[in-house]
Amino acid sequence: MEKIDNLDKKILKILSKNARTPFKDVAIECNVSRAAIHQRVQHLVENGVITGSGFDINPKSIGYSTCTYVGLTLERGSMYRKVVDKLYQIPEIVECHFTTGPYTMLVKLYARDNEQLMDLINGKLQSTPGVIATETLISLEQSIKRDVPVRLEEED
Repeated sequence: MEKIDNLDKKILKILSKNARTPFKDVAIECNVSRAAIHQRVQHLVENGVITGSGFDINPKSIGYSTCTYVGLTLERGSMYRKVVDKLYQIPEIVECHFTTGPYTMLVKLYARDNEQLMDLINGKLQSTPGVIATETLISLEQSIKRDVPVRLEEED
């Protein structure tokens, strides 16, 4: 990944607070032209520094009231890619990580209720070839959700 400079970091800091900030406002704050901001942002996207833009949907507002983390233990770690391919077919899974520690993988999923959660765990996760054990943790409340802070060199 290409190194980013202080102007890139300043742009990221502004946009991470509100991705819908108009480029003209970012340009004014950064003391450069709007065209320069557009080029910089395009470059950041092309180089994988900015990986998306969109809206966060509140899962509860569309009927998904249960946020759950499930630790998966695989028969062999080398089965990870095949298991990921199967898990990708389950739309309620919103994150999947290959991890160190007690689990081979950790997934985050949303369920409408406990009945659906039980079906997802028993009917889909535990029946996935290669999965030999699961441990379920239900999130009672999300207390913090934020991006990694963008720090300018003069702030360090």
